[in-house]
Parts: sequence; C-alpha cells; structure tokens
Amino acid sequence: MMKSYEDHGFFKLDTHREKRQGFPEIIYGEGKTSEQIIEIVRVMIEKNQRTLVTRVSEEKGKVIKEALPETSYNEIARTICWLNPNEERFLYNGYTNVVSAGTSDLPIAMEAATTLEVMGCRVELITDVGVAGIHRLFDKLPKIRSGLVTVVVAGMEGALPSVIGGLVSHPIIAVPTSVGYGTNFNGLAALLSMLNACSSGISVVNIDNGFGAGYNAALIHKLAQGEKVKLLS
Repeated sequence: MMKSYEDHGFFKLDTHREKRQGFPEIIYGEGKTSEQIIEIVRVMIEKNQRTLVTRVSEEKGKVIKEALPETSYNEIARTICWLNPNEERFLYNGYTNVVSAGTSDLPIAMEAATTLEVMGCRVELITDVGVAGIHRLFDKLPKIRSGLVTVVVAGMEGALPSVIGGLVSHPIIAVPTSVGYGTNFNGLAALLSMLNACSSGISVVNIDNGFGAGYNAALIHKLAQGEKVKLLS
C-alpha cells in the first residue's frame, strides 16, 4: 500500500491532505524552532504546495525569512506564507469579508484574512467597526452584504457577530478574542456571548482562532463556486 505521507525524521508530511480536504497541510509554528519550520517549509516549496505557517513570532519570522527569502512574513498575523509565483493567486469568484471590532482584534483578523488568501480567496478586510461606535459599521454594510461569507472578530463582550448576523443573508463565522478587561476572562465572556447569539446563521470558533475561522470560511467560499472536495476512494 502506497504511503500517504513522507517521513522526514522529526516531521511526517501529509502528502494526501489536499486530496482529502482540498488544501495542503498547515504548519502550526508555535512550539517549533526556526530550524524545524525552515526544513518543513523547504520541503513544501519543493512540492509546489501553497504553504502557510501560523503563530510565528517576529524573532522566528526574521530567521525564516532570511533562510527562505521567497517566503513572506506578516508580523501582525504572525504568519509565514509561500505561493507559487507561476500560479493564479485567487482561485474563486466573489470575496469573503473579515470584520474586526477593534484595532486590538486586528492580529486575529489578519490571521483569518491571510488564511483565506493563501487558500485562494479574495478578502475584504474591514476594521474598527465595533459596537462602541456602531455608526462606523453602517456605511460598510453594502460591501459586507455582497460577500459570500463574513468572519467577525471581536473581544470585550463579543457583541458584533450578533449585530452583523441580523443584517446579512450569508453565513457568519464568529471569532472571540482574548481582548478585554478582567471579567472578559481572556475571551471566555466573548465566547459565551457568541455561542448565545440571538441572530441565526452564526457559527463560533475557539478563542483567538483566526486560522480556524479563515479555513472554514474558505471552504464555504469554495463550495459556493460549485467546487467539491475530491475524497480518496
């Protein structure tokens, strides 16, 4: 039986991930050394796989970028990316919104946006439209309503997804962040608010999980084009 992974010693590359799920394996950078990430990314680039590494500190990002100058590092999203320059960057029509309540939520929003873009989706990033100044949201509604999916990132009491959910006709993926004062409990208050949202059509990912929200939004975006994931028989 042919192996569905490659054994490279300290890591085993899942070479069939794209066939099973529609996108290559994502690398979680936290807890890995710069040298380990460099070796994994080098193998993925050799295979011409779209590459995304999440949760990469600025210190690691500089080391990786120096070793692999063809990659790009986003210090806000804390991501390392590589896309084949000979391939189309965006693979699907339409766009997905990523909306953040406040500037403090931007790192998680950027993680979601970067994930979407690496997966071939166009993104409209809309920032600083939280409920404390809800009038800032209103002139963005036509743009938000025209999107296929909306990722909403918010900390504090996490009210923004419910507000937007009551104004649009497409799926909302809510991301609670750990931004907030003491009784925010590092994002738990926002998480519970989003899980109890009154608006329909809202799904919730874990605290600070911009990657998970972006990945799910990309799958919805892809399916909206009539694209099906080809499963292995």
